[in-house]
Amino acid sequence: MDFTFNAYAIFLIACGCTTILLSYYIFRRGGDTVKWFSMMMLSNAIWSIAYGFELASATLYQMKFFINIEYVGIATLPLNWFIFSLNFCGKECWYKKPINLTSILIFPILTILMVWTNSFHHLHYKHLTITEEGPFPMLAIDTGPWYLIFTIYFYLLLAAGCYLILIKFKSSDPIYRRQNYSIIIAAFIPWVANVSYLLGFRPFGHIDVTPFAFIMTTFLTLIGIYRFKLFDIIPIAREKVLELMQDGFFILDQKNRIIDYNKSTKQYINLGEKVNLIGASIEDVLPDQPELFERIKARNPGKVELTLLKDGNKLNLEAETLFLNDSKINSDFSIIKLQDLTNVKKEANRVRDQARELEKLNQLKDRIFSIIAHDLRGPLVNLSEVLKMIANDQITIDEFKDISPTLSKDIIYTTDLLENILHWSRSQLKGFGIKKEFFDLRNLIINEINYHLPAASLKEIKIIHDVFPGEMVYADILMIQIVIRNILNNAIKFCNRNSEILITAVYQKEGKMLVCIQDNGVGIAKKIIDKLFTDENISTRGTLNEKGTGLGLVVCKDFINRNDGDITVTSVEGAGAKFCITLPTSKKIGA
Repeated sequence: MDFTFNAYAIFLIACGCTTILLSYYIFRRGGDTVKWFSMMMLSNAIWSIAYGFELASATLYQMKFFINIEYVGIATLPLNWFIFSLNFCGKECWYKKPINLTSILIFPILTILMVWTNSFHHLHYKHLTITEEGPFPMLAIDTGPWYLIFTIYFYLLLAAGCYLILIKFKSSDPIYRRQNYSIIIAAFIPWVANVSYLLGFRPFGHIDVTPFAFIMTTFLTLIGIYRFKLFDIIPIAREKVLELMQDGFFILDQKNRIIDYNKSTKQYINLGEKVNLIGASIEDVLPDQPELFERIKARNPGKVELTLLKDGNKLNLEAETLFLNDSKINSDFSIIKLQDLTNVKKEANRVRDQARELEKLNQLKDRIFSIIAHDLRGPLVNLSEVLKMIANDQITIDEFKDISPTLSKDIIYTTDLLENILHWSRSQLKGFGIKKEFFDLRNLIINEINYHLPAASLKEIKIIHDVFPGEMVYADILMIQIVIRNILNNAIKFCNRNSEILITAVYQKEGKMLVCIQDNGVGIAKKIIDKLFTDENISTRGTLNEKGTGLGLVVCKDFINRNDGDITVTSVEGAGAKFCITLPTSKKIGA
């Protein structure tokens, strides 16, 4: 090849080689945005070097050869500029869609093919000739229709990139705007140069000054990179970080209208028909929050707890109000930060409920140990002492017969107490399951009546039941047996001689069976009724001085609740008491 180098060619080739080295250095050290800028530099370098060799060529064949190389850079430069602008503005997701990427790739590929095959169709260049009008031989170009199409594509991508950068510049913080000046100025230099060339304003003859302009653009942007930290992580990533934050942010103007927000706020509010919240009043977006609005009105920074309904779900939020520094930005602007405390609240409530339940269990445990230490131990000690006296012939048979009724009562009391303690303790064990099943209520009641007949006969008490055969309930049969046994035992204990106990079972609406055990005994004082099902130790002796544990009704309440039922008591002192329990007659959905 024959070359006659001139000042223009040498300058372009030297700048192009320098640009290649810089693009490689930047590509190795930069992030995604900087790498796309380095690709743009590479395209510019290919254009500059090839155009420099074209200006140094003396033959038409050699000039055409370098034009083919030039268009590898010319066709890809606007594409790389546009993708760089998308990354710079945080909108890189656009070109990652296949249809969008295809639409912008097809023109560079077709243009390169058009240029390489121009001699067959002349759609890009109609004619290429050498002119001697300048200081050295140059190409005179007569453009074709595809040249016009590519020029439109070229300007569209340049314009789109410049528009994105201008939007970025307008929305950036004042402290970052200085960094963007260099790239905005640099972006318009190739426009001026290329438009001047196309309109015929050519101070250097047929020399295309566009690659020179792009070299200036590259170096101005490099100044921005290293002088103003143009691609520093803070201005690039700040908006992305804000959008990725789980906490919501509202920025309000002096009239409490929303002027900016991040997408996390939408998970806390009911949008309704509002897709964009810009311009909406904060009182419409967060209604019924007087404490928050009062704080904003008084410009009082701090935290407020909010309760909102979102799609039927209750949300617990913490709103923190912040007001911008007077010395830097208009003080009428304010920020509301929303933090979701729903799970924290639920966890706190769960821990509090567990602590309360644990405290109750500890209190009941202390009661049980107290009962074991006193009430359970006393009868056993008495029985042990009587047996020792019999073994040592310290009492006669007649004396033993006199005290045997008392011993019998103590043993019955001790057995009942031990049974209640064992049943309740078993129910509190971790992993203890409630074995619900359908069973005949009448059969269970008859079995319990038969169990208590000896004790009732001693006091000449009649036990009557009015329960129809086949009355089925759905519950844990063992638990309900314990409940009926305790209530019936209490009724016998507090009845006088020749009293009567009536047991009834009536089906109610909503799948419930009402079972009532009513006696005409001594009744219960009102002050005691209010404490019967609590953890307080309520123990009263019966009409024949029978002892009570105070534990039985607590167990009854617990067991009935576990079986989705309820237990109530009504009484008139001196006229008897009536205990009623409700039991389900069918399975619950999901049970």
